Amino acid sequence: MMAVTHSAAARNAATDAVTALIGVSGNLKFRLAGNIGAPGAVVATLPLSVDAFGDSSGGTAIANPITSDTDTAGDASPVATATFETSGGTIVLHCAVSASGSDINMSGGLTVAAGDTIAIADGDLTYTALTA
Repeated sequence: MMAVTHSAAARNAATDAVTALIGVSGNLKFRLAGNIGAPGAVVATLPLSVDAFGDSSGGTAIANPITSDTDTAGDASPVATATFETSGGTIVLHCAVSASGSDINMSGGLTVAAGDTIAIADGDLTYTALTA
């Protein structure tokens, strides 16, 4: 069986199509264990920019500035997943969260207490829909 290879234009189009689904003023929500159908309790909500991601280059889009959640709901259980959602709450992307080697890596520990701050530095979050 031969592996499928996408052109740069196809990778960019796929990435841009997915990130466009987030729409205007979506959110990144950090959650306890769950899946796309039952995503788990929200412990932190970070508002995305009006345009969540810039245009794709090389099949990867960089998130525009993300507003920190400076007063998280928190929970005693560790964060395990995250969702990217429209402003109306429709989940577009569901991904894993861990301390390292995951879709999203949290450097300050996975347990978020009530009132904590969760922040993502400008340029530190990317999305790639397809690989080469």
